Formats: sequence, C-alpha cells, structure tokens
Amino acid sequence: MQFYKKKKTADMPRRRKVSSIQQQRIADNELAERNTFRRNRTLTGSSSSKIVSSSEGSAQLKSPRVHVHHLALKRRQVGMLLSVIVLITLGLYLLINQFTASTMVSVKNTPQNAALQALYDPIIQEYYGQHPIERLRFLTNERTFLGFMQSKAPEIESVAVEASSQFATSQFIIIPRKPITGWTISGSQQFVDANGTAFSRNYYAAPQVQIVDNSGVPVTAGQAVASNRFLGFVGRLVGFAQQRGYTVEQVVIPSGTTRQLDLKIAGISYLVKCSIDRSAGEQAEDLDRSIKHLQQRGMTPSFIDVRVGGKAFYQ
Repeated sequence: MQFYKKKKTADMPRRRKVSSIQQQRIADNELAERNTFRRNRTLTGSSSSKIVSSSEGSAQLKSPRVHVHHLALKRRQVGMLLSVIVLITLGLYLLINQFTASTMVSVKNTPQNAALQALYDPIIQEYYGQHPIERLRFLTNERTFLGFMQSKAPEIESVAVEASSQFATSQFIIIPRKPITGWTISGSQQFVDANGTAFSRNYYAAPQVQIVDNSGVPVTAGQAVASNRFLGFVGRLVGFAQQRGYTVEQVVIPSGTTRQLDLKIAGISYLVKCSIDRSAGEQAEDLDRSIKHLQQRGMTPSFIDVRVGGKAFYQ
C-alpha cells in the first residue's frame, strides 16, 4: 500500500523555460557588471572634488568638477562643429551669390528695356562662353571683358559689373560714349567721341558738330573717308579745340581731297585749314596761337592754314 504519493506538477512549456533562463542570465550579467569592483579590480578616481587623484579625466569615478570639465569640452566641440558648418554655408552662399547665372543689362541715363537686354546679353554670354571661370564676379578680368564688349559694340565706353537684388544675377551698367561730331554717309550716321573712337549707336542728343562732305568722291571712296582713322582725327581735333576754348561748329571736307579739313569755329569768320597727316594736338595749338596773334593785331584773313608744322599761313 502506497502511503506517500508523488505530487504531480504541470510541465512548463519549453519556450517559457528558455525565456526564463535568458532573463535570469541577463539579470546575472547586470549584477555582475554592477559588482565588478568586487572581482579583483581597483577603482580609480574619486567622487570628491576635494581629493585630487591621478588621471582624473580617464578615471572610473569622476568628481563633479571633472564632469563639468567634460561637459565644457563637449560644448566646445559642438560649438566648433556648428561654427564650421555656418562658415561653410556662408561661403557657399557668397560663392553662389557671386556667380553670374543670369544678367540684367542697363545703359546709364537710359530707361531699362527689353531691347537693351536683347542687344547686349548675347555679347556677354559669348564672352562667358569663352571664359566660363569669370562667371564668378571676383574673377572677372575687367580689362579683357571691356575690350571684348567694345569690339562688338564700339559705342560702349565702360561697363560696371555689380551685384543684383536677384540671386545669382549680375547687373551690367553700360556707360555709352558721348559723341562730339556726326557725319551722314550714304544714309548711315556715324559718330565720334573726344577720344577719337567711331561708333554708330548714340544714346545722347545729336551732336552739333557735323561733317560736310564736299569732296565729290564716289560713294565707295566716300565710305573709305569715313574710316575710324579719319573720324578719330576729327574727334581729337575738335576735342583739343574745345580744351582751348574754341567751339567747332562745322567740319568741311574741301572739294578734290579727302585728307584735308576746314574748321568753322564759333565767333570767327574765317576757316582754319588742317590736315589729317599731322598731329591733331599740334594743329590745335598752332590754330590757337594764330587766332590770338591775329586778334591782337586786329586782322581778319579769309583763312588760316596750319597744315605745316611750326608754321601758320593766312590770307
């Protein structure tokens, strides 16, 4: 007869057994980590700010002072990283802002319009096509750029490249040449400024000084007369005369020649004969001396001839 019976226990599922075993192992590991100092390890450092220990920065126990130092170091590192990011972002912004992706063209003292943009923008884009690195404004070679613009549009005296209110856009302010004389040849109006540069597009009022062509040469030869060299000489001569206080009203090309000029000066009844084969500045100086000499003597000739250097003839 069996007096004692074994107590029946319900079998635990294997998955629960494995889970409980894993949890027990994790708990044991955590306990072991907390109590590692009990297993043949020496703790370094001190939790007191009054006790100075060796290698406080790398010690296991850190005082509040060391914690503050570590936090300050972290703040400096984060601050330096943010500063570098801000500087890089600012540099990229300035670099893109200096980049000429699009253009705005205007002429000084002239209302901005689409015609000016369509006229000069292709020239600017052609230059940037040959010099792509100069799309950055601070790398633009101003002398080369101005020379290229003047070769395509001689009426340009100078160009100012400035930043625009629009992003990645440059504004080109064109300063046109101011004409001092004009000449119509075969229906084509030409102008020339005080520096002797000839051009065909004028943004100012029509000049009062006009060239009268009485040479009688054929049209083809007449076109050769209107060369840049000829118009340049006229411009320089008129400019030098204005510097000496004389206002040239008219420039006449005499009959049968294309290398001589007769100047009609305001307030003087006689003509002044000049030649394009001699320096304009020297002839302006000679005509000034001759006119003053005749005025002092009260003489009124029919003309003055300053075509020969160092001499002046009058009749």
